[in-house]
Amino acid sequence: MLIHPWDAALDTAEWQEWLARTDRFGVVAVNNIDPTLAPLVVPTHFTIVAGELLLHLARPNPVWPHLEAAAQVRLAVVGDYAYIPSHWRAKAGGPDEDGVPTSYYTSVQFVCRPTVVDDPAGKVTILDTQLADLQPEGGHAKVAVDVPPYGRMLAGIRGIRLQILGVDAKFKYDDANPVDHRARVSDHLDHRDHALDRGAATQQRRRLGRIGEWKSRRATS
Repeated sequence: MLIHPWDAALDTAEWQEWLARTDRFGVVAVNNIDPTLAPLVVPTHFTIVAGELLLHLARPNPVWPHLEAAAQVRLAVVGDYAYIPSHWRAKAGGPDEDGVPTSYYTSVQFVCRPTVVDDPAGKVTILDTQLADLQPEGGHAKVAVDVPPYGRMLAGIRGIRLQILGVDAKFKYDDANPVDHRARVSDHLDHRDHALDRGAATQQRRRLGRIGEWKSRRATS
């Protein structure tokens, strides 16, 4: 993932706070054991805890032999994205049709070392942790080995622990452009109000508040 200096996370807390307010749902990309074939990409919820990502998948999932052979995988999360049309990005004083379109988005990507968990007790730990994270209100039966209803279902899943080796975080919201340009695009996003437009506008304004004029920030850094 290309990350320009003005797209980079300002600090670790920025991407961590964004992820905490976002659905922990992403795609796991795994190299195919046949290099002539495409990688496998698996959409899934996950939980992040103590330097690991925890998840589980159904046993019939075709990813397993590829995952077991992989030294590293990547899990990517994308959110607060919006298409920015050309006429929103015209340079000041120039014709609208000369603007260049782009995409706004936030993406956090983890490079990880995978470990497959088949031990029933280990799978219970993963499920308990995920339920506490994704369903903190409770309302579910106890997860335990040999205890219904979940005990008999454990054989149908495999757990995965992804040890985090590195994190790439990108906030692409035109931060290198002038303040008035960014403020104008945020207003356009609010007015259009389609899909994740308001989320993209929120991220752009938040970054604008922290960064201000990029050229000024670069000159003093």
